[in-house]
Amino acid sequence: MDLLTRWHETFGTFWIPIRDGDPQATALYRRHYSCHAYRDGRRDNPHYPNRHLIVGPGERIMLVTVDYSALFVWRKFQDASGQQGVNNAVFRNESPIRSSTLILDAESFAWSRWPGERLYTYVNPRAIRSSNPGYCFLAAGWRRCGITRNGLHILEKFPRGE
Repeated sequence: MDLLTRWHETFGTFWIPIRDGDPQATALYRRHYSCHAYRDGRRDNPHYPNRHLIVGPGERIMLVTVDYSALFVWRKFQDASGQQGVNNAVFRNESPIRSSTLILDAESFAWSRWPGERLYTYVNPRAIRSSNPGYCFLAAGWRRCGITRNGLHILEKFPRGE
């Protein structure tokens, strides 16, 4: 039995909460298509104290699997696009666990901290190989609800009963 399966069977979740700035989480984030590469190279500068921070201002929950093969970030902030709720800012899965399973598991962390809030995310269809952008979220019960001016797909999910 692998580490992720044992962890899930023991604790009932695949995720462990971490703080922003975790170097191993940053390494995983850097492989995500939304990773922002600064022109000044600050993420590669060992003297830059914040090089491992990946989440902007606002409230956040950062989650990783115990083996650091997946990363999930929830963020509640004032979204310039006008979207309301809790944003999934990053999801990167390099684990053998289905992405939809990890998404469903991560939802409980968001609704535990922000009960009743709408969850939403953006998917860039030009930056992923899937012919069905956001499929893993759709498989987890999310729905498409729009497209931004920049062509990002907006997906959302509400708590049960809403």
